[in-house]
Amino acid sequence: MEIYALYGTSGTGKSTSALELAHRMNIDAIIDDGILIYQGRKVAGTSAKYEKTKIQAVKRAIFHYKEHAEEVRRSLGEIQPSRLLVLGTSQRMIGRIVEALHLPLQVDFIPIESIKPQQEIEAARYVRETMGKHTIPIPRVEVEKDFLQRLISSAQQIFSSKKEVIGETTVVHPPFSGGRIMIHPQVLRKIVEATCDQFDEVHHVVKIVSSFEDLPRFQVSIALQLPYMTNIPALIHALQSTLYKEAQYCLNIAPASIDIVVSSLELS
Repeated sequence: MEIYALYGTSGTGKSTSALELAHRMNIDAIIDDGILIYQGRKVAGTSAKYEKTKIQAVKRAIFHYKEHAEEVRRSLGEIQPSRLLVLGTSQRMIGRIVEALHLPLQVDFIPIESIKPQQEIEAARYVRETMGKHTIPIPRVEVEKDFLQRLISSAQQIFSSKKEVIGETTVVHPPFSGGRIMIHPQVLRKIVEATCDQFDEVHHVVKIVSSFEDLPRFQVSIALQLPYMTNIPALIHALQSTLYKEAQYCLNIAPASIDIVVSSLELS
């Protein structure tokens, strides 16, 4: 069995990239957060995303529990995948998983940065940190089936409306996820105004519109006073780039888009 490992810090989009990577590399089985996925279907294990605390989730993800590890080892022995992709936050974590499941020690490590653009990683981290959304790389029907089994055994509804569907993956809000990040409009305005002050051509900031419902997006309306023959597209691009860097530095977010609207223009 060939073992591949996709690793990166929490919230960088490993699970959403897993299916595409598996299709591209002809990998027919995936280990992700405590579950074994084979040919797009969950065949064994319990997702760490069902756990009520982060400590329990970590233990579940590294197969700390004996019965959990034995169940997945048994299923691996039955399906005998030729290639297996293991997901983890670090090479050390993947080493723990490999050891717990008695997998071959020869592992081909793949950092998330090598297959996913940095801006997409930052956007995925933003969604995780502000909305608590986690992804399971299996279709909704499999999640529903697993949920039904757990509902019958525990007599508690633990999944209900906290799910969304994105293609072949299912996004869940686990019980241990945190709250939202709130940014006061005045804080954002001060950051934008301070950034625009670096550009002599910007006379003043007219309006700022922001959205954090899905991904962070800004629209900034500005008034310009420009010398004749100023390269306006280059100026706007430079302003967008500077605003992007300031948002990353001050707010620890990577805007998905920054739209600049020139509300008035005066040539000198």
